[in-house]
Amino acid sequence: MTSELGARLSAIDEKIADAARLAGRDAGEITRIVVTKFHPASLVRDLHALGVREVGENRQQELSAKTAELGDLDDLRWHFIGQAQTNKAAAIRRSADAVHSIDRDRLADALHRAAEDDRILDVLVQINLTDDPGRGGVAPDAAAALAEHVLSLPSLRLRGVMAVAPLDEEPAAAFDRLRTVADGVRSLDPAADWISAGMTGDFTEAILAGATHLRIGSAITGPRPDRG
Repeated sequence: MTSELGARLSAIDEKIADAARLAGRDAGEITRIVVTKFHPASLVRDLHALGVREVGENRQQELSAKTAELGDLDDLRWHFIGQAQTNKAAAIRRSADAVHSIDRDRLADALHRAAEDDRILDVLVQINLTDDPGRGGVAPDAAAALAEHVLSLPSLRLRGVMAVAPLDEEPAAAFDRLRTVADGVRSLDPAADWISAGMTGDFTEAILAGATHLRIGSAITGPRPDRG
């Protein structure tokens, strides 16, 4: 029900405001992205009616389908936050306003080649905060090189960094490391000041570490529907 959705949205926004006050920050400077993975486009429409304008998707197929169905809501801003395959770059680029998961030169190149007009695509370098090279993201010590490559591609606009906190570490420590990486990337381009970090369970720690964009799903949307 829309009333329940609105109540969950308000509760999260209150917690974001509380965390911002704790950090001595203005909550108005923090962007709340609602992740609607596996939910129908109708839920996004309900969220829009409640004032949501920033929406996130993890899968290209869902992103493409929802943006097509909701084309009349032209003030929505779509964030692609999942791992991206280079062969899906053109489809992602057609639908996304921002891609948070640039983790290799080849992906950045594919998104750049997919440009069909003069629209600039906002992108973030994804940082792997774990010791597992199989996880999404580039190693922290390789972030600057990838950021420089992105800066060389004129159809992409480097906005900052993104990361997911490891499961086996306190989020605060991980996000402090991300903040250090973010500072290094911002030294290459002062406009690259986004830090996309923090989900339902750790957005308070992310805000304290300087996160500018939060990716929050089920705490707002409710349980994901059964895909089967």
